[in-house]
Amino acid sequence: MIPSKLRGANLWVACSAFGLLLLLTAGAVLAASNGGHGEGGGIGWEATDTYRVMNFVALVAILFFILRKPVKHFFNDRIRVIKEQLADLENQKKAAEQELAEYNDRLAALSQESEKIIEQYRQQGESVREKILKEAENAANKLEDQARRNIEREFAQAKKKLESEVFEKAIEKAEEKLKRVTTPEDQDKLVQEYLDKVVTK
Repeated sequence: MIPSKLRGANLWVACSAFGLLLLLTAGAVLAASNGGHGEGGGIGWEATDTYRVMNFVALVAILFFILRKPVKHFFNDRIRVIKEQLADLENQKKAAEQELAEYNDRLAALSQESEKIIEQYRQQGESVREKILKEAENAANKLEDQARRNIEREFAQAKKKLESEVFEKAIEKAEEKLKRVTTPEDQDKLVQEYLDKVVTK
């Protein structure tokens, strides 16, 4: 298989040679026709002119048959390269579209994932808020119970103290009253009765 660059160089050389021969042949034909009409003074078409034209036609035919395949290969290769480039561009376009679709899918997935994360954090925040409120309510209830128990205990202590003080005052007043009412004989009598009770027991 001949490389495309070498085929292109061969084609360029062949086309250049064909163009040069074509110019030379056309120049020779023109010179012959001018020469026949110049000095001869009106001499028409000669046999040499026919041979020159035939040589020119033969040369063109030979060059056509020689260059037909390289030119055909050149254009076929060019068409194939263009088709390959178009196919490659189409594949690149499809790959780019697929990559863009993947990026769009990823962005959509990231958007959904971020919404999920936000929802999870919101739910966690709600649960933490409810937990804090519940703990605060429990702490308030405990403080209220403790305060009530403290008040009840202090009230009971105060009541006991007050009852004790009232009892002591009542005893003191009773003693004072007894002292005022009873005489020494009554006291002796009470003592004797108490002793009798103790002895009899």
